[in-house]
Amino acid sequence: MARAPYPRSDSVAVIGLGRFGGAVAESLVRLGHDVLGIDEDAALVQSWADRLTHVVQADTTSGDTLRRLGVHEFERAVVGIGGNIEASVLTVLALSELGVKDIWAKALGEKHGRILERTGAHHVVYPEAAMGGRVAHLVTGKMIDFIEFDDGFAIVKTRAPREAAGRTLAESGLRSKYGVTVVGVKRPRADFTYARPETEVQQGDLLIVSGPTKLVEAFAAVT
Repeated sequence: MARAPYPRSDSVAVIGLGRFGGAVAESLVRLGHDVLGIDEDAALVQSWADRLTHVVQADTTSGDTLRRLGVHEFERAVVGIGGNIEASVLTVLALSELGVKDIWAKALGEKHGRILERTGAHHVVYPEAAMGGRVAHLVTGKMIDFIEFDDGFAIVKTRAPREAAGRTLAESGLRSKYGVTVVGVKRPRADFTYARPETEVQQGDLLIVSGPTKLVEAFAAVT
């Protein structure tokens, strides 16, 4: 079992290279991070061998195994184990006991998530639920993109309302009327523009808007 090279400060260990873990690992590499990928499935490990910094086949429920791989030297780890809840929980527990400072873990449901939190996960991700909520917002056609944060705050990309067309943001008073902040304006075939009071909105513009989720939803509905 090969030990991973000593990690950089921004290196991440991704455990479980299925659909979720693989997508996270691939995105991290694209963003310039070194990634140690670990999975029990030899075929899966082989398929990732040329795409990640270092890939290892191993049973991650064992703290001793993780230590031999040098995972305790990583500040961040992502546990993307899907179907095996026991392996997911034991892996998080092992990472916690090794002192990994920032542990992210995928949960299959609320009960699984609570167990992960109690065994040491600092962040629990519910990808199916998050994607379901995002699709529900997009399927109506009111929003073009939607991201919601845990504290009831959201950022959306939506079409500019008719009332704003031909007026500056100061003139239309969208913030005072709807309680949201226009972050930027994207016009067809033009560069993204950060919003200022004097920014003029034209019909067909796309707005990047942030604010409390309910207010953002209400704003998108008037477009």
